[in-house]
Amino acid sequence: MTHHPEQLVVVGGGMVARRLVDALRERDTDGRWAITLLCEEPRAPYDRVALTSYFSGRDPDDLSLGGAEIWDDPLVTIRRGVAATRVDREMREVTCSDGRVLPFDELVLATGSSAAVPPVPGTDLQGCFVYRTIDDVAALRQWVEALRERHDRPLRGAVVGGGLLGLEAAGALQALEVASHVVEFAPRLMPIQVDDGGGEALRRLITGLGVDVRTGTATSRISGERGRVHRMHFADGPALPVDVVVLATGVRPRDELARACGLETGERGGVVVDDACRTSDPAISAIGEVACIEGRVWGIVAPGYAMAEVTADRLLGGAATFPGADTATKLKLLGVDVASFGDAFGTEPGSLDVVVSDPVAGVYKKLVLSDDARTLRGGILVGDASAYAGLRPMLGRELPGDPVSYLLPEGVGAAPSAELPDDATVCSCNNVSAGSVRGAVTEHACTDLPAVKACTRAGTSCGSCLPLVKRLMTTELERSGVEVSDALCEHIDLSRAQLFDVVRVGQLRSFTEVVERHGRGQGCDICKPVVASVLASLWNEHPLTQGRAGLQDTNDRYLANMQKDGSYSVVPRIPGGEITPEGLIVIGEIARDFGLYTKITGGQRIDLFGARLDQLPDIWRRLVDAGFESGHAYGKSLRTVKSCVGSTWCRYGVQDSVGLAIALEERYRGLRSPHKIKLGVSGCARECAEARGKDVGVIATDHGWNLYVGGNGGFTPRHAQLLAEDLPTDELVRAIDRYLMYYVRTADRLQRTAAWQEDHEGGLDAIRAVVLEDSLGIAADLDAAMAQHVDTYVDEWAAALEDPQTLARFTTFVNAPDALDDTLAYVAERGQARPATPAERSGPVLVAGTTLEVRS
Repeated sequence: MTHHPEQLVVVGGGMVARRLVDALRERDTDGRWAITLLCEEPRAPYDRVALTSYFSGRDPDDLSLGGAEIWDDPLVTIRRGVAATRVDREMREVTCSDGRVLPFDELVLATGSSAAVPPVPGTDLQGCFVYRTIDDVAALRQWVEALRERHDRPLRGAVVGGGLLGLEAAGALQALEVASHVVEFAPRLMPIQVDDGGGEALRRLITGLGVDVRTGTATSRISGERGRVHRMHFADGPALPVDVVVLATGVRPRDELARACGLETGERGGVVVDDACRTSDPAISAIGEVACIEGRVWGIVAPGYAMAEVTADRLLGGAATFPGADTATKLKLLGVDVASFGDAFGTEPGSLDVVVSDPVAGVYKKLVLSDDARTLRGGILVGDASAYAGLRPMLGRELPGDPVSYLLPEGVGAAPSAELPDDATVCSCNNVSAGSVRGAVTEHACTDLPAVKACTRAGTSCGSCLPLVKRLMTTELERSGVEVSDALCEHIDLSRAQLFDVVRVGQLRSFTEVVERHGRGQGCDICKPVVASVLASLWNEHPLTQGRAGLQDTNDRYLANMQKDGSYSVVPRIPGGEITPEGLIVIGEIARDFGLYTKITGGQRIDLFGARLDQLPDIWRRLVDAGFESGHAYGKSLRTVKSCVGSTWCRYGVQDSVGLAIALEERYRGLRSPHKIKLGVSGCARECAEARGKDVGVIATDHGWNLYVGGNGGFTPRHAQLLAEDLPTDELVRAIDRYLMYYVRTADRLQRTAAWQEDHEGGLDAIRAVVLEDSLGIAADLDAAMAQHVDTYVDEWAAALEDPQTLARFTTFVNAPDALDDTLAYVAERGQARPATPAERSGPVLVAGTTLEVRS
């Protein structure tokens, strides 16, 4: 008998709707429900919280949530650009904007909110925007860029609203190089999250970043010229000239569909639901910002995720109920840390405040305690939110020791450690408890952070809880008797960072020396390449000399990338993508003469594919003679420094991005590292070099360079994080020197910079302290190590050509031909190789140094 799944229609394509689909498909192992998701926007669900990153060059596609495993699931149908227009509760049908009628057994309303537009005259003028969707922010960006084309003067912008959304919008305007003004009706910024002291600290910090702040100010109207915004007028004070206005005064639940079909709604909007998220019609649920639960609507994502989990459980026969809303917030606004959690304003009777305020350092911290000064009830952190991850799980519990110790700067006093109870929430975004993290280790055999994240979802949203999650995981592993080993393999018991130190201190120069002193056996495919990389990082000696060739991976062994057909690719270095016509001609002639396939790479280089092993030295010779050198496309080392054309050519460029890219590539070329590293330099905030997708990204400002670190691709692409702002060129280079050398010394085997930052104790803040403040006292050593690398660099191709023993490695057999031989057949690649095919001739075929017998 054929099983027909029940039909679930989800109206809405936001973050909470996607979470419901995830949760239901993960648990519905019997395929009970077929899900149809109606997305009014022309795209799949995306991370609305990260919208501001769009203005720093992030591709909108990078914000997408859910991969092919969800959207290609046969039990999931996603309809993009389709809205629900009518719900027939009696017939249990939804009418769609494309005319289709969908039957449902259960309906979930996840329509979210729309941006609230204040009743201020002039908000309909061109140049007024809300800040809610990708289309909203794309329209804002397009408007600003069009204005910049027309005006040869600085642009002026204003944001109405000084809450979370308003400060994000101000950050967006700054990223677009528009002078920002924030106008807030309340007497302080972020009035819902912080008190007067925190608001004043936040005001000082944000004003110091160049944003004008007006609190306690009512906008009376917006006037225009030729239909475009021109000035903002206030209840008191002078008018403000503006070119663009962003309205960020809150949101309104989109409950019109529910009202039209007669569902109960709240006094202030939203669809009324019970603690199981059911509406007044038991076949219809509501979740997220459209749901009015416990008498109010919640405009943050964590309660919405909790509602999605409750609904998924109930649809599968469970009895879960809404656990209550965790209103804790931790975010970085305009580079300023802000956190608020629990009863931050001390409204509970008998509450005591413990406050540490340092206006000079720009820090305000407050803990709200019970009247006996023991139990934590809430807190506010502005300027330094490093204590948030450890404090928030302690809400409602006694702090073990002096509460002030939790607020002191690092190094002044150590906060006492406490064993978190199993029911303490460590990840509020995904409602993950300490017990769940421990259970991932003890019950599901998770032994590393990625496995714990996949098992529990902890740290997969904002990531602020990851240091705490890692500590819980490590403690539980040790408690379970599992040795938390960083050993490379069975031959070397040291971690890569430990190995680096013993090789450096012991001045070891060979694999044999390393194994004799710190290992055992003959080595393996894991430890040999790691030792080779460490030796190359420290001594900058050729990877194929002094017995090192046998340690290398296949690509490093032949200084070229092996392709899937057994041939090799050759990638000469082209710093900054800058190349002369003569250089282009040489590369073209080589490709023609050797029958190679050519491709422009994403890193602004020219890749030559299809070379045989024995042809590599001849190709290198012609490239070296023309002034080219190895691009190290085969190594775990610097690959490229991508750049836009910068101020040299572009009318928007504010710095010479090409010149800096060339200088950086020539400085770090050949730097061997735990994994490949890529850099990018953009000449302005338009970010044409996509620098924030690189391990090290540099973006020009009017005052210098902003430095971003830890962005890269791989299986889990990451966006780079801001390390420092407005650095002069010499300070920028010094910061990059230290960051890269610190990464080279302390990262694990094959660990990308993003994962290294995440795993590093103290995260990026600790790395920033090492790089910029010399917190470990090793800055001079890191500087000297990089200087040694720069001074001792030698091109690996040129050195190989001068060494007969190395060249002998590229002779495939004794009578290898010196020139192309018409008796040999070659693999064709996109029509650029020689035309002969195995079908046209028989006999031996030489393919990448391997002789094959071909029979016709």
